[in-house]
Amino acid sequence: MIDDPLFWLVAVPAVFLAGASKGGFGGGLAFAGILVIATVIPPVQAAAIMLPLLCLMDVVAAWAFRKSWHRPSMAVLVPGSLIGIALGTATFTLLDDQMMRILVGGLAVGFTLDHWIRGNRPPKAQSRPKGLFWGAMAGYTSFVIHAGGPATNIYLLPQRLEKSVFVGTIVIFYLIVNYAKIPSYAWLGLLNGSNLTTAAILAPLAAIGTWIGTRLHAVISEAWVYRLSYLTMFATGLNLLYDGFAPWFRA
Repeated sequence: MIDDPLFWLVAVPAVFLAGASKGGFGGGLAFAGILVIATVIPPVQAAAIMLPLLCLMDVVAAWAFRKSWHRPSMAVLVPGSLIGIALGTATFTLLDDQMMRILVGGLAVGFTLDHWIRGNRPPKAQSRPKGLFWGAMAGYTSFVIHAGGPATNIYLLPQRLEKSVFVGTIVIFYLIVNYAKIPSYAWLGLLNGSNLTTAAILAPLAAIGTWIGTRLHAVISEAWVYRLSYLTMFATGLNLLYDGFAPWFRA
């Protein structure tokens, strides 16, 4: 177990807010929580600790949204994500996390700015090839840095799904993705005793935060769910870009 008081000072609010985000509008702030924790411990360890917590959040949120998710989107996103997870597992030791953050951050910021500049457009049905591609991107980036949200949103947001269906689709999708990542994380030696013990201590906060998020979802309007989703996507993108470029500026 981690015994650094600074870690717990940072991790407690980060995990709680990540859970509330997961339950309220799909989890955009979950990655922000990982970034915050990664400021006090190595990023790989932060990702390993967060995976069991994300899996717990997924179960709590999935129960609330078990009847509200978009099956056509899931039918293409899930197969794509499994391809992405397999690629992430095969290339984990070769990956440049810095460039991955810049790539995903650039996509998130660019997609959000395009939406804000061009305004709301009619709902757009997505194709199977696009779903497989963005599903693979989501699985790959989720495996590497738990940052699959931007890729998922690029596919789902233009469809303008009803708010509970939109959030529910993200929740159920990441329930599958995060549990699919467990065997690979274990095989890579990331789920060791220290990380699992730390995650177990934080688990009640993750569950409570997620439950509170599901309650908040019921009182947030559909317009605000979409506004918060775009805003969170933009903020996540900026965080990724900062995290990617920062080492070069410090060099």
